[in-house]
Amino acid sequence: MWYLAFDTSTQVLSVALGNDESVVAEYTTNIKRDHSSRLMPAIESLMKEANIATKDLSGIIVGKGPGSYTGLRIGVSTAKSMAWALKIPLAGVSSLSLIARTGKYFGGLIVPLIDARRGQVYTGLYGMQNEQWTSMEQDRIVLMKDWLEHLQANYTGYKLLFVSTDIELYREMIESAFDSEKYKIAKMASQYSRSGELLELGIPMLDNNQIQESKSFAPEYLRLAEAEHNWLKQQSKL
Repeated sequence: MWYLAFDTSTQVLSVALGNDESVVAEYTTNIKRDHSSRLMPAIESLMKEANIATKDLSGIIVGKGPGSYTGLRIGVSTAKSMAWALKIPLAGVSSLSLIARTGKYFGGLIVPLIDARRGQVYTGLYGMQNEQWTSMEQDRIVLMKDWLEHLQANYTGYKLLFVSTDIELYREMIESAFDSEKYKIAKMASQYSRSGELLELGIPMLDNNQIQESKSFAPEYLRLAEAEHNWLKQQSKL
């Protein structure tokens, strides 16, 4: 069976095609360009290269957030439309879990970060437990300062790996918060989410019927988009 996976929750655009045994094709870019004009051409090109038709697909897997409001809306709406049109199941995977997967062979815990502005980050805590990929802390939006204090207080016995394409925004804070032997910052090539990992996370969900209803499925923003927040603020003044 063939599966299509893609994530548009950050500046990174990643698309992958595979089956239960392997990732057959993958396309990943880190370019400041609108995903709306690039996602479908990337999907079409990848499927053409792999000689797979849409009718051959058995499921869709998408990064469900948190992350960029616009990026998530594009990715999730595309996934919903394809799943509905093809009458195939849809699985949504945490975009933070996907980012963290680049450090799955790290010996400690992985801290994925997405900048949420105003000193805040979307983040969580992941790692391997009993050979199972595990979420150690619920995904959240939090002030980076408070998150680092939480990690300091509760995970002193672990080494932490910070993974993010936004890492330079918070490098100094991380370096100031921990002794050098207590943390590591992922190398450049390991900071990007890859949809090959999305296949690995999502296929078991489809196999176990952990699927989304294509009509009602919505991204996990974790907060209102800035435009919505400003609109509600204006309404409260009326």
